[in-house]
Amino acid sequence: MNAPQQFPFARQSAGPAPLRRPGSVRRTTSIDSDWPDGFGEPWIMTGRGRDLLTPVEGDAVELASGSFRIRTSPLREILDIAAAPDHPRLGEMVGVRAGGASRTALGEVLGDLRGTPLFQILDDFAGASLVAGWIWSRWTDDWHARMAANRAKSTAGNKGRMVNICTGFTAGGSSLTADGEVDHSDQSATEVGPLVHPDDPDGWHDLPVQQGRPQARRARRIDVWRAEGVLKVDAGFQDSGPNPQGTRSAIHEYRVYAEIDEASGTLVALQALPLILPFRECPGASMKAARMVGQDVGGFRQAVLDTLAGTIGCTHLNDVLRALADVPALARMIPQE
Repeated sequence: MNAPQQFPFARQSAGPAPLRRPGSVRRTTSIDSDWPDGFGEPWIMTGRGRDLLTPVEGDAVELASGSFRIRTSPLREILDIAAAPDHPRLGEMVGVRAGGASRTALGEVLGDLRGTPLFQILDDFAGASLVAGWIWSRWTDDWHARMAANRAKSTAGNKGRMVNICTGFTAGGSSLTADGEVDHSDQSATEVGPLVHPDDPDGWHDLPVQQGRPQARRARRIDVWRAEGVLKVDAGFQDSGPNPQGTRSAIHEYRVYAEIDEASGTLVALQALPLILPFRECPGASMKAARMVGQDVGGFRQAVLDTLAGTIGCTHLNDVLRALADVPALARMIPQE
């Protein structure tokens, strides 16, 4: 496997997206969060996604796109939802809580959208809504107290207790207090730059400017191309938002490099790089991700949850890997030479 560039351990961004390769498909998605009524009130989540073919010759071609607007409660329940393209059963998602419930409902109600950018961003609603509120820690001194006030109502973990839900929150770790609560005072963040490469402005779908107030963005990129007899995958992921200093801070960033046998859909090689993570235990999950090698990527949306459960995995790396389930569909969009 051709290994990607290495970066200082879990404290430095990969920077902007790489230049697109001729003969590749790139999926980019983003979910932006904004709180018009302040922290602890319902907020607006706007999802966007696009599949872009970069042919060997000629101009890039947009293959598909999708978007949503969700108003969600502080308990991460869907209060209102609209999407493009529209779907006749979309309204059935109202009232669903983010997490396992939303992913189950998504599969049952909107399963015919699998493989599309819209399905990907709707699937990502669970993880994006879990993390989004973190950006307030950059803007308010009393964020920890506000989190404590909301903890009893939380739908994450066990009423806000996160012990053993992932590698980073393993019992006894630096991320937890003595009574098992999350120790937000010990989490770190890293300043990051733009995701759009200055020499490839079309490499991302439109990313609205975020500045001047607490806003969050979950951004994802998946590049797929054929080389050396396999499908090559270069995937990037970041949770970030603007800070009062006028730059951006990120709490999560991963880069994943994979090789897939196209005929069988089997993952044959994987490298997960923990670029930015909040606690010192978190990077341990990247070494366990290799357990997915040998499995069919088409089934990753569930197989990752089964294989990398609890303290074996990282919630956010798991989401990066789950998104690889759409690689076979993306590869079919690349013309055979």
